Amino acid sequence: MRRKTFLIVLGVTFLTAGMAAQVPAANPAGTDSSQVPAQPVPASAALRLTVQDAEALALRNNPQVSVYRLLAMASQQITREAKSNYYPTVYGSVTAVEPQPGSRIAAGALNNPIIYERVAAGVTLAQLITDFGRTNNLVATAALRAKASNLNAQATAAQIKLAADQAFYNALQANAELKVADQTVSARQLVSDQITTLFNNKLKSQLDVSFANANVSQAKLLLLDAQNNYQAALSVLSEILGSSSQQQFDLVDPETQLNPPSDAVAQLVDLAFSNRPEIAAQDYEYQAAQHFQKAERDLLLPDIRVLGTVGSVPTGAPQLESWYGAVGVNINIPIFNGFLYPARSREAALRAQASREQSRELRDRIANDVRTSWLNANAAYSRISVTQQFVDQTNLAADLSQTRYTLGLGSIVELSQAQLQQTEAQIQFAAAKYQYRIAESVLRFQIAAP
Repeated sequence: MRRKTFLIVLGVTFLTAGMAAQVPAANPAGTDSSQVPAQPVPASAALRLTVQDAEALALRNNPQVSVYRLLAMASQQITREAKSNYYPTVYGSVTAVEPQPGSRIAAGALNNPIIYERVAAGVTLAQLITDFGRTNNLVATAALRAKASNLNAQATAAQIKLAADQAFYNALQANAELKVADQTVSARQLVSDQITTLFNNKLKSQLDVSFANANVSQAKLLLLDAQNNYQAALSVLSEILGSSSQQQFDLVDPETQLNPPSDAVAQLVDLAFSNRPEIAAQDYEYQAAQHFQKAERDLLLPDIRVLGTVGSVPTGAPQLESWYGAVGVNINIPIFNGFLYPARSREAALRAQASREQSRELRDRIANDVRTSWLNANAAYSRISVTQQFVDQTNLAADLSQTRYTLGLGSIVELSQAQLQQTEAQIQFAAAKYQYRIAESVLRFQIAAP
């Protein structure tokens, strides 16, 4: 009888010690968590990466940034194209003709039908005098659209920075969850081994062993999912940083203190209206549309150009002089072309109105995005303290369930449920800090804050 009592006390002691070490204490909010994957990569192969490094690499290597920068540079060339109408057009001509004797051009156009044998070369110049503002409006349109394109490139860079922040913090979160899963497997395996030992000594039932082994299998499934999620997060981060292959990173958890978002949401909306490059870009697009509508209206006005040509005829028919030259003014006056120009002007006016409405819609959408981001940031910040309380309560529940189980007052089902809740709480707590950092990044993006 004493020997049996001794074995029970000994088994309870081992079981209590093992379960006490089952789940490590949760890190308080704002502290660093180790970034070691279940299958560690050699330190020489992993790139040490902070969130600032991730942003810099993304801006330097991500192809989307390059695409919009190149498009902005291309839009500047459109301005030069429009300005080309200010300058004269000069071209040279060389003509050699050997006609059929006595031949005349009799069909095809109204022209001089006589063809003289000749070899000649000359230069022709054409210069716009005025088109009554059409070219000026086209140049203004191109310049404003170039400014809008530059701002769109800035907006793209800000979006890439946000994507880098999100990918970085998601990878940190996945790594923290991986660590929790790895420790859960180790702790539950230890408990399973201890319960199996007690079962072999006739101190626990087969049902307890089955539940303990099921808990181990559940923890291993959790570990497999966590490993997959971590590698997937690294793959996304590698893509954002402009790498076609998955890279291994030694992610550095930021040590900055977590502070709640500002309460002045109306001021945040005003900041977004002042700072967001998309709003300024849309305003430039609206101004460009207005100038283009004026340019299309100016098609109804005359176009006045001066023309000049000079050249020599070294050999040819005797009717031709050895050189030629002429200068003149050409005035094109639109009279009727099937209402083409009025329709183009009306189309441009309607597109300008649509651009104005797009600007208003963009402001409304950004205001809503700022408010939504602010609400999400507040909720994410509140989750940190709530999940900490969740961890504390589940730790207490696990301790009480453990004590009841060791004293024979509770079942293995009750203990398993407490362990499951404890693991869930630790995973949610590990995610809460990084989700708030993502929410902070989104809010900074919405108001275009540095």
